[in-house]
Amino acid sequence: MLLSTQEPVNEESVKQMLIDTGLLRENEQWIADMILPQRLMRLYQVLSQRTRYISILLEAIDDGHNQAAVLRTADAFGVQNITVVEGDQPFEPNRKVTQGSHKWLTIHKQPDLQTAIRDLTAQGYQICATYLGNDAVPIGEIDLSRPTVLLFGNEHRGISEEAADLAHQKFYIPMVGFVQSFNISVAAALTLQEVTKRARETAGDRYYLTSEEKREVFLDWVIQTLQPRLRDKVRKSL
Repeated sequence: MLLSTQEPVNEESVKQMLIDTGLLRENEQWIADMILPQRLMRLYQVLSQRTRYISILLEAIDDGHNQAAVLRTADAFGVQNITVVEGDQPFEPNRKVTQGSHKWLTIHKQPDLQTAIRDLTAQGYQICATYLGNDAVPIGEIDLSRPTVLLFGNEHRGISEEAADLAHQKFYIPMVGFVQSFNISVAAALTLQEVTKRARETAGDRYYLTSEEKREVFLDWVIQTLQPRLRDKVRKSL
């Protein structure tokens, strides 16, 4: 059931839709009463396109503008999960650049690259890293038959040799000019545009969040939407 946000939204219809789809339970209708139905519909529609089939791993991205730009791009392309391994600078995305997009993402910080890749591999992901070495393939040849983590490295150094050794696949974005690489934010945008499109075609329904994942993310988004004084009330009730 999909209602248009361009038309008047009936509050009771929205609440029933949330219950029917399992995002809310019968005894949780009071939560929906605290949020405008148009806002609930927007959350629902964005959630329907969200994915964890494609995820992002950032290795030592130091610049706050670059950190923020990648988060904003991830949100724009519906990628929910971001894993972060900090470098020389802390992970503090510039809030003016994120435009609030960081609130809608699931961001995990890991102490080191080996731990991050070990945990992601245990979750069933393959690691696919941006790389300019001889064994990298053009981005259009990445095998997306499995859930895939896209690994982006430092603005100046790229991915580390450790990352190159641990990655299951390595790729590059073909270019015809004098430069050999894009800024990390541009590289992430071009990569996600290509990879999310192909992954949807390749994975079909596996591309999207499961019902359980949708409920988890939806409740987190609801909490983010509420005024701070109401958030604890909702958290304690769930």
